[in-house]
Amino acid sequence: MTLAAHAFGGLHVLADDDPRWPLDPIEQAQHACIGGASVVQLRAKHATDREALAWGRAIRTLTRDAGVRFVVNDRFDLALACEADAVHLGQADLPPQALPTAARKQLAVGRSTHDLEQALSARGEAIDYMAFGPVFGTTSKTSEYSPRGTDALAQIVHLAAPLPVVAIGGIDVSNVGEIVDAGAAGAAVISAVAAAPDASLATHELVRRMGARR
Repeated sequence: MTLAAHAFGGLHVLADDDPRWPLDPIEQAQHACIGGASVVQLRAKHATDREALAWGRAIRTLTRDAGVRFVVNDRFDLALACEADAVHLGQADLPPQALPTAARKQLAVGRSTHDLEQALSARGEAIDYMAFGPVFGTTSKTSEYSPRGTDALAQIVHLAAPLPVVAIGGIDVSNVGEIVDAGAAGAAVISAVAAAPDASLATHELVRRMGARR
């Protein structure tokens, strides 16, 4: 499934089930849609499959009504069951070429990369966008990789072209403009929205700052 590069540009809000957040994934997704996010990604690392499916189907309804793309993290089977637009695969997940042909026809594919070697490898895979990071230090999730910085991000943007690159890791209102300046098509956030006192307003401000730098 090939989509235009702009399909995965803009702000990606990860609806995350970490118990630290005051809002559950459905609530996070709802605020993301209200705030103007381009993409909502369900990241269910703690839930049962039954819980994740229920969240995914609810988020699919929210995103469809809002005209927002919906991505499921890690699991192509869950993405299909939720009628998601895409599945996002990490380095420890199934490689894109292992997805069944029928799934590949229905789902766009995003791929996380963390260094030059992984990005070079991903460039040869059947993917629709590449994620890269952590660009900045992050406490939202555990990472074995040190912060890469915006110079490395700019390098990956050039390497991946014409694939769009989505920056990940430690992004908030204070630095999202730097992501745009480095040439990334999108920026993915977790705590910048999930931990915000007003998640809709936080989403809106991130979107506004990205737009102001383009």
